[in-house]
Amino acid sequence: MTRLPDGTMREALIDTAAITENVRHLRRLTESEVIAIVKADGYGHGAVRSAIAALAGGATRLGVADISEAIALRRAGISAPILAWLHAPGASFAEAAALGIELGISSFAQLQAAASAASAERAVAVHLKAETGLGRNGIPPADLPVVFAEAARLERIGKLRVVGIFSHLSNTSDADDRAALARFTDALALAATHGLAPQLRHLAASHAAINLPEARFGCVRLGVTMYGLSPFADRTSADLGLRPAMTLRAAVAAVRRVSAGQGVSYGYTHRAAEETTLALVPLGYADGIPRAASGGAAVRVGGAVFPIAGRIAMDQFVVDVGDLPVAVGDEAVLFGDPTLGMPAVETWADAAGTINYEIVTRIGPRVPRREVAR
Repeated sequence: MTRLPDGTMREALIDTAAITENVRHLRRLTESEVIAIVKADGYGHGAVRSAIAALAGGATRLGVADISEAIALRRAGISAPILAWLHAPGASFAEAAALGIELGISSFAQLQAAASAASAERAVAVHLKAETGLGRNGIPPADLPVVFAEAARLERIGKLRVVGIFSHLSNTSDADDRAALARFTDALALAATHGLAPQLRHLAASHAAINLPEARFGCVRLGVTMYGLSPFADRTSADLGLRPAMTLRAAVAAVRRVSAGQGVSYGYTHRAAEETTLALVPLGYADGIPRAASGGAAVRVGGAVFPIAGRIAMDQFVVDVGDLPVAVGDEAVLFGDPTLGMPAVETWADAAGTINYEIVTRIGPRVPRREVAR
């Protein structure tokens, strides 16, 4: 029976070599430049370690949502180009510009704010985002002519450097994505008429990077796939040649032998059908374990997989291990690499009615991350 190191209650093991290998594999598959997405603390894996691993795998740029995330990467010593695209109303771009952070621009006002952050020695690098049907941020189609014209003017006078034009797909259907692709192609043609010739054009994130080659444009943004997870409901990580980078585990904190009829956890939604052993796992919804997965997810203990018994609480949940001779300190694995016999993160996502992205991203700060090499 595997045991956790003494003093360890819970931890997420992060296999950075898997991130490197996943990026290298996807770069070969897509034959494209890779922008590695490390927003939301690297989808819960750690932004800095994920960035370093992705760059080692051949990524040339990093992507984050917020400028604060980009600044944290710079302060950690990462010098690679970084794109940040989601900004607070009225945000100042001065610090980002000083640190060489590239800005995603979704409006005329943001374009002006970026230009105002330029200096005589430094143009501000921007990526212009066109709205192509997702209904979120991005320059509306009606505003594209004036924004492109002004961006070209600001580039000519040395205020801005238009590094990229980009957008995002909904992944609703092949028809919907192809319609968005057509709008994006039209936006690129319009940009060219205004004299814009960006180095990068990027539309495809993980889903389209694999599934819609026409959307690659020589540059793709990789998020969930670089962490070894599949963006498809009908294809596993292994099917895609990917290796999950996160293993979430905890040390069994208590063991109790109970009689038939014993109620378990709040509300007694589970009662033991027969005499059995209950193992307490010290992870709960305060750590990002979804309460909605109560009664539907399972955990590996001692090489076998056992169901959760009763409701997941804030700090802990219970596993019914039957007659397994489990002891305090034994390892309980919530999810990891299924090819190594671990439960897949998708089993937790399915039990909670959500997606694998959410499960790994929501793992909270109370869970230490520890880098491992497999």
